[in-house]
Amino acid sequence: MKTITLILALSFASLISAFAHDHGDKKAPFRHVVCFKFKADATPEQIKTVEKAFAALPSKIDTIKGYEWGTSLGGVERAKGFTHCFVVTFDNQAGLDAYSPHDAHQAFIKLFKPFVEDVFVFDYIAQ
Repeated sequence: MKTITLILALSFASLISAFAHDHGDKKAPFRHVVCFKFKADATPEQIKTVEKAFAALPSKIDTIKGYEWGTSLGGVERAKGFTHCFVVTFDNQAGLDAYSPHDAHQAFIKLFKPFVEDVFVFDYIAQ
């Protein structure tokens, strides 16, 4: 019984050590979440234009390391009218700091403003 306990303890210690070694030096990604509530009179074509323009930003801004988006699966009430969520990943805060004033991002803001009633933005470091 002592042998089994010792083997389990050593195995557990090895796993913890391996995890700390593999993940300890990596920095957690910085996420920038943007949710849109489109105006009631925004057409499907206008919404599609905004979707495509947002999707084009990673090819224009090199600090963007990842990008994904989707539409709400819940009811409109649950999502408080927000229908679209975009998640942009950066290596760090400096990546977002370079993204915000970038000409491509500023042009995107001008493009979506006429069609969007409200925007929710939330930044966090992934845990």
